[in-house]
Amino acid sequence: MPKIKRILVANRGEIACRIIRTARALGIDTVAVHSDADEGAPHVRLADDAARIGPAPVRESYLSIERLLDAARRTRADAVHPGYGFLSENAAFARACAEAGLTFIGPPAAAIEAMGNKAEAKRRMRQAGVPCVPGYDGPEQSDAALAQAADSIGYPIMVKAAAGGGGRGMRLVGSPEALVPALALARAEADSAFGSAELILEKAIVRPRHVEIQVFADAHGHVIHLGERDCSVQRRHQKIIEEAPCPILTEEVRREMGRAATLAARSIGYLGAGTVELLLDESGSFYFLEMNTRLQVEHPVTEMVTGLDLVALQIQVAEGRPLGIDQDDVVLEGHAIEARVYAEDPARGFLPATGLVERFTPPTTEGVRVDAGIQTGQEVSPHYDAMVAKIIAGGPTREIARRRLVAALERLVLFGPKTNQRFLIDCLDNPTFAERGATTAFLSEEMSEEATRARPPLAREIALAAVVRAVLEREASVASAVLCGRPLLGWSTSGPLSSTFRFLVDDARHDARVTSASPTRFLVRAQESEIEVELLDLTTDAVVVRADGERLHVPFLLERGGHLWVAFHGRAVLFRDIQALGREHGSATRGGQVVAPMHGVVREVLVSPGDVVTRGSRLAVLEAMKMQHEIEAPVAGVVREARAVVGAQTALGAVLFEIDQAGEPGAP
Repeated sequence: MPKIKRILVANRGEIACRIIRTARALGIDTVAVHSDADEGAPHVRLADDAARIGPAPVRESYLSIERLLDAARRTRADAVHPGYGFLSENAAFARACAEAGLTFIGPPAAAIEAMGNKAEAKRRMRQAGVPCVPGYDGPEQSDAALAQAADSIGYPIMVKAAAGGGGRGMRLVGSPEALVPALALARAEADSAFGSAELILEKAIVRPRHVEIQVFADAHGHVIHLGERDCSVQRRHQKIIEEAPCPILTEEVRREMGRAATLAARSIGYLGAGTVELLLDESGSFYFLEMNTRLQVEHPVTEMVTGLDLVALQIQVAEGRPLGIDQDDVVLEGHAIEARVYAEDPARGFLPATGLVERFTPPTTEGVRVDAGIQTGQEVSPHYDAMVAKIIAGGPTREIARRRLVAALERLVLFGPKTNQRFLIDCLDNPTFAERGATTAFLSEEMSEEATRARPPLAREIALAAVVRAVLEREASVASAVLCGRPLLGWSTSGPLSSTFRFLVDDARHDARVTSASPTRFLVRAQESEIEVELLDLTTDAVVVRADGERLHVPFLLERGGHLWVAFHGRAVLFRDIQALGREHGSATRGGQVVAPMHGVVREVLVSPGDVVTRGSRLAVLEAMKMQHEIEAPVAGVVREARAVVGAQTALGAVLFEIDQAGEPGAP
């Protein structure tokens, strides 16, 4: 088989970047593909060449076999790497690549098909002697047949889509009464996600660990495994924290799992990288769950403990070369843990979050690797997966790896869409996880609703935000002033100067009064507390302060209009300036429209349609968090429409009034 010279990466985001970096290290050219939404994305900029494959929706771009093959032809690629997700486990895509004369850097289509259907995969694994969870995978799919099978298996059971994974079409059923509704929901999800409504049933293993074995096979008959990963920390069957090796596995069980995984790979004529997923119960017994015929999201933890580059091995095998390592050569050293950073809002049921990445600064912590697919100024699109980065920490022991990962997540700066960053830290710091006790029930049992609730800023955090604003305003004034000595900063003839800052964080108002004791010392009153803050250093994107005796490094970003992002130990907090909101909203005309500067309740409406107003006239009173905010007319004119209603709730940005400005048609 000829050497690969040019790889088209049929993916996006962090995995595309990761593949491109290894290919470049091997001296292989790369081609990135992109939808219209990803035209300026990091993976496009990183590759040697790039090809547009369609509009943002995945079915018109990243899931279009025809467009991907056309991109390969246009850019003269001789190989395709599918990454993970999208078409990575699509047998038709693997076959189409082969027919087009392209080397598919993955298993053969027949192997993908063999493991693509859960029912067929379980039948094959039983024949190969791999332990399987007791269940039903027969062709009869009526409610009655499935109910009879469930009674035979014994509750609780798992209902699963036969043709897919990722939690879609999956339901935990605890009693016969709940089965029929669960079947209907699972069929609908399975048909929508995978085009097949076929279901299987499995005995629900209570509080298992989800352990997977990384396998590799070449075309010369070598099949080895690279140890295991524990992926038990999952939310809605989606992994969020993974580690290698499994913290409770004995050498005996590891050998048995490895033997079963390599047996599974051999039984289907596997080639390349694959993962055999298993459930490990409390007694130490394990059962086949499924096989992922691709590179896994969590492969970096295996790379950290083995010292191997799995993408380089994939390319090596795809070129027809032998693996070059035997099972005895695989040694697991140290420990590694990975956390997936998602653009999502834990306080709103982990709903995906979108929007502009105002600032992304990865941590630089010893023993830490960051695989990211975003950059400052990039839009997080609703069209794709919500994962924006992976933070991976390694160390000689599990505890050192865990502490390094916590420190890295605390130093990660991501301003823009909401993320699960702080939630990940709380998971890693949870005593059950720290003491190696996390099972697939960890999140539901240990991470209560309290852990996902939006946290209001502490008095010290409000004080730090106010000091940053005060110092930035002072520096801007000094830059434009003459004959103003720094020793006089913060002073007037009547004594120390004070400034009051009024912020909105989410929907809550927070006030802070900053008094300058000296050019570098401030006394801040916030939330009925007094906080002493000393400014030690100031750069364009961070301050170093001592607050009530503690030294803190605080990254920040001042947006146009005075809104301030501040990072506090893994929490990105946006302090919106109420005065600036008044300028943007309450004082903005936008064609004569006056909009609400915050969420609140309308307490008074002081004008009616036809009333003549002058600039500054009081239009209404809005109450939020037991404080009242006056809405004033930003221009002189005539009130054309009053949408504000006394007692009604209003949202940030809602139109309250429309004014025909003086000088416009119909205005005085």
